[in-house]
Amino acid sequence: MQQIRRRPLLAGLAAMAAAPRIGLAQAAELRFGALFPFSGALALLGDESFRGLEVAVEERNAAGGVLGRQVRLVKGDAVDQAQAIAEVRRLMTAERVSAVFGTYASPLSFAATQVSELQGVPYFEMGAVADPITDRGFRYVFRSCPRSSDFAAVSVAAIPDALAPLWGVDPTTLRIAVLFEDALYGQTVSTFQEQQLRARGLNLVEKLGYSARSAELSSAIQRLRGANADIVLHTGYQNDILLLFRGMQEASWQPRMLIGSGAGYSLTETARSVGPAFNGVLNVDFTQFAVNERFAPGVSTFVDLYKRHYGSDPRSGHSLANYFGTRVFLDAVQRAGGTDKDRIRTAVLASDIAEGTTATGWGARFDERGQNTRAKPFLLQWQDGTLVTVLPQDAAVAPLRGRMGG
Repeated sequence: MQQIRRRPLLAGLAAMAAAPRIGLAQAAELRFGALFPFSGALALLGDESFRGLEVAVEERNAAGGVLGRQVRLVKGDAVDQAQAIAEVRRLMTAERVSAVFGTYASPLSFAATQVSELQGVPYFEMGAVADPITDRGFRYVFRSCPRSSDFAAVSVAAIPDALAPLWGVDPTTLRIAVLFEDALYGQTVSTFQEQQLRARGLNLVEKLGYSARSAELSSAIQRLRGANADIVLHTGYQNDILLLFRGMQEASWQPRMLIGSGAGYSLTETARSVGPAFNGVLNVDFTQFAVNERFAPGVSTFVDLYKRHYGSDPRSGHSLANYFGTRVFLDAVQRAGGTDKDRIRTAVLASDIAEGTTATGWGARFDERGQNTRAKPFLLQWQDGTLVTVLPQDAAVAPLRGRMGG
């Protein structure tokens, strides 16, 4: 009987001895959530975005971590809005993360940030662009990347400022159509594009929305063709882009120029899948890797870090944008001296990084809504299989070409 009694006693003593060690191990870590679409239709750019976060964290850990502690990322898979909500709750409660990094897709970020704000957990958005994410007056949501309105401004400005002079035409004679997926991302970009077009006196002949779950876009293409659109401004994801180009090929029609708004338009996989027809397509987007390094110092260093870690070239500038945002926000946490939400807010809003001094070329200065006002998208173009920067001139590595396809 004594032996029977001693075993649970010894086991209990062992558990008690182990418990402090477990607690110390957890205390030695600084746990952050990483909420991205790791599966489903958005997984490719979700994973590419996470890679930028991961590279920045590993770089920081090698230099001693944050607040003298190693950073540990706890992943959450956000396939849709419902799962984004469930996963961010899990990260904040069961995983007890101090903040959440994410998220790439605007509908996912919009949903998740509502939950994190209620819990008072800082949320660092580095890739979702919809303006409403930072327009709701939340105190603990911060975004390091540009907004939909910035994308719209650059895409519309390209018409009178770059394309029309290149073609030698009056920009008001060009027939312009807006095509968009009808969720938060497409809705916000297209709304700002329409406002910009009307403000500049340009000729908007068609505005078409479609479900991102559409299996084909033939009816939309027929309407664009019927409107005799010279330029199509398209906001969509990778699958939508493939459907659009397949449909245009089947209809034996294409506009004189197509201008994308990030997402799948930045992916090398999209360019390979579409083929020669993608040559010349314009894209308004985050900083990509064919950029003047005097404007974006350190971009080649990031590419080297990425290659060493993943054994391949980056698939999109989404990883670079997330790398930039992670560095900004980790520095803010370090300056905050802890993970208190109000101290973090104060530190983020005190960030002051000049443009042209980082690997994206962006600076960092946050307004009261938590939006970085020194992050701007560039005008890029697919030229001979490479997405190159064509505007602004300080960042450009190639001149704009006026022809699409072939």
